[in-house]
Amino acid sequence: MSVSWLGVTCNPGLAPHHSTRSVHSSSTMYARSPDLQPDTVTQFLFDNPDFLDTFVSQHVHEDRIRQWSQRKHRVQGHNAVTLTNGDLFKDQRSNWKNCVQSKKWRILQDLTKDNTTNKARVFTELAACAAESVNADGHNLYLVDDQNQLFLASKSSKNQRAPSACLGRIEPRTSLPAYVAFTKESVLTNSLLGDPRFPLGLGVESDRGVSAIAVPLLHGNNAILGVVELYRNYGRVPFSPEEEEVADMMLVWADICMEYVEMYNSMMKQRKLNDFLLAVTKSIFQDIVSMDTVIMKIMNYAKKLVIADRASLFLVDTKSSELYARIFDTGRVEEHIPQKEIRFPMDRGVAGHVASSGEVLNIADAYTDSRFNRDVDLQTGYRTKSILCMPIYNRGNIIGVVQMVNKIDGVFTKADEESFETFAIYCGLALHHAKLYDKIRRSEQKYRVAVEVLSYHSQCNDEEYLVTKQVPIPSDIPDILDYDYSPWAIDNDHKPVYVLYMMRDIFKMHSHKNKNEERRFDLDDMIRFTLTVRKNYRNVPYHNWAHAFSVAHAMFTVIKTSQHRFTPIECLALYVACLCHDLDHRGKTNAFMVKSASPLAAIYSTSTMEHHHFNHTVTILQNEGHNIFKHLTSAEYKQILSDIRHCILATDLALFFSNRSRLQDIADKGEFSWESAEHRRLVMANSMTAADLCSMYKPWNLQVQLVDVIMEEFWQQGDQEKVKIGYVQNPIMDRDKVNELPESQVGFLVGICLPCYEVMAQILPETKPMVNGAVANLKKWRELADKEAREKEKENEEKEKEKQTDENQDEVIEEPPVKTENPSDDVKVTSEMTPSSVDYAIDDSASDTSFLAADKPLPDLGSDRTSNISVPSEKTVLSSKSDESR
Repeated sequence: MSVSWLGVTCNPGLAPHHSTRSVHSSSTMYARSPDLQPDTVTQFLFDNPDFLDTFVSQHVHEDRIRQWSQRKHRVQGHNAVTLTNGDLFKDQRSNWKNCVQSKKWRILQDLTKDNTTNKARVFTELAACAAESVNADGHNLYLVDDQNQLFLASKSSKNQRAPSACLGRIEPRTSLPAYVAFTKESVLTNSLLGDPRFPLGLGVESDRGVSAIAVPLLHGNNAILGVVELYRNYGRVPFSPEEEEVADMMLVWADICMEYVEMYNSMMKQRKLNDFLLAVTKSIFQDIVSMDTVIMKIMNYAKKLVIADRASLFLVDTKSSELYARIFDTGRVEEHIPQKEIRFPMDRGVAGHVASSGEVLNIADAYTDSRFNRDVDLQTGYRTKSILCMPIYNRGNIIGVVQMVNKIDGVFTKADEESFETFAIYCGLALHHAKLYDKIRRSEQKYRVAVEVLSYHSQCNDEEYLVTKQVPIPSDIPDILDYDYSPWAIDNDHKPVYVLYMMRDIFKMHSHKNKNEERRFDLDDMIRFTLTVRKNYRNVPYHNWAHAFSVAHAMFTVIKTSQHRFTPIECLALYVACLCHDLDHRGKTNAFMVKSASPLAAIYSTSTMEHHHFNHTVTILQNEGHNIFKHLTSAEYKQILSDIRHCILATDLALFFSNRSRLQDIADKGEFSWESAEHRRLVMANSMTAADLCSMYKPWNLQVQLVDVIMEEFWQQGDQEKVKIGYVQNPIMDRDKVNELPESQVGFLVGICLPCYEVMAQILPETKPMVNGAVANLKKWRELADKEAREKEKENEEKEKEKQTDENQDEVIEEPPVKTENPSDDVKVTSEMTPSSVDYAIDDSASDTSFLAADKPLPDLGSDRTSNISVPSEKTVLSSKSDESR
């Protein structure tokens, strides 16, 4: 069946399945009729209301439904009774419910989904919707401003005339909207011209308006927001009470919509502020170059935040109680260029008042404020209108003032103050960090100057370099690979040449497979590096340049004599690490550095001095003309620095025990492999300790002298500990207990030296002389320890006899004579304890180094290489107490 009575064509078969039964039952009655009559269709629709509802909802546009509703109102003349399907309906709200109320959720959605929605727009849309729902000829919207005055926000007809956008204060006996706003109750009137409650009639002048409905727009707290005025012109049917109720029901959504919009706008405003502050934070804190840069960024962002024309930032000088600024916003392209600094007292001007009182000033008209200084405008020709001035705090103190001038779209509002107050917190943090950055930068410059001065004095000078360069490096040095060789016999001025000899030899080991072997090292860099290393060893008794040279020689001996499988890079790292392993040593242990709160201990919590030695090595390598590794590849350079660090840190005896234990366990199980990098690093660590303790396996005469020098350094630390903390932490460092020296040396050899040398010999059998030398010295120290024990026992027996004698002579009147020891007897006893009696000091200057001159041959140092080393007497070795201490 084809139906065209609604202006559209539809096949009933398209109806939903749920209405098929009713359609089928009725259509069978009319299917045989050749001509379809309107009465038949009408009866069909009465019999099938579900079909009609489905058809209209699916195939008729809502605009057509709205037109039907308006046409029905006009035709019926708004009669109170409407005939529909033979029944009487007296409530016209049903019409609005059917065609409008069912769609009002869409109105709310349309009004609130737009980001640009504001109060005026929401109320305008609601007013238009209400006017349409009651078929009004026109409508006006009035809103209440901050001064509690009504003003016309929108109107539906352009022909209406309003004397002024502002209707004045809210009060009765004026106009209809003013009366409704005053009473906060809706009004229906069909006699606009004669009502005494509002003699002025509509708020907007109209010659044709006869009937009107005015509805107040109220907030949740019963505060008046505005008034909607609906009217019908002359000749139309007046509004009915039902239509007034429809308008009330429609406009009750005003408060809900407005609350939602305000909440949405508040959230969006806060989100924009958060995004703005995040951008400020990123921009300022990620690029703190100088104070001027931070000030410029603060001024730029401040202008964007409150939409101001210009900005100024003044900092507080607390010492002189002044405000000062160097950067000014001129409004031109070259704005923010630093200018001559200006200063003025804190009690002058708007900025001075804010800085002094901490009060926020929002001045709508600057020329009406007595605190405003007009001289600046007279000089620049710029007209200042509005000002927003706010203090910047940091840790509760005012550190500056930001002054915004001339808001572009009006005057500064309370919202501007609130936003800028949050922004000022970030300004305070930024300025504080900028000041800290300036201090750090100045400190860094001072540090660089100090480093430059110290580097000049700590680096070798040109004279030292030229003198050393003129001395030829020998091609061979006899007996230098002997484990009994005495590096201390070489004069300090000639030790650098020996260092260059050994370093060149190891560099050649690294490059012997390369045809261009000379390119692997630079002799000039090696000379400067060696001389600077020598200069950076302090003049302490033992851990000085002579010790570094001896340790480097010991490692060179191990590298050249043993059948190791270290890589060339590892060999070079071992040698350089030995040469630099005690750089800038202060003659104090790590424990003393920590106990005395040394700055180094604050920097390095573990292996304090060892970390300092390595960092000092890197510093020397970074000096111009000192990088002896500059011809290595990037990977080789990275590897050798890592190996040097590992080796230097391994000289800390606190790490020795775990390293030796692991290596000993691997060796005992027969699992050691030169192919394993971890195993090689354990051998390197143990080799560093063995070389560092090389004095303990040297010949007895030399070893005794070295122990005396070591003890002198220990005793000096003990003396300082007595002064600083009142006691000596380690008894071995107490010079008052010198008689315990042999026993302590026995413990040191047995507990540290021999275990180190023995595992070395197990991995590298060629290093067996270390074990042999240490065992021979251990025998000597045990003899001295036993003899010291017998002397102490004998002394205790004599004291016991004297005590018994004194007790037996309790009635003797005369005072017993004082027994004095014969000094010659003491000397005689002491002389029997050592094979010879000579000076104990190491005589570096006695060795013959004249062969280093260019015109003299290299002498044979193997015949009597220790003949110039003095051997101390037994009295010196034991450092026996004087008669007073006894």
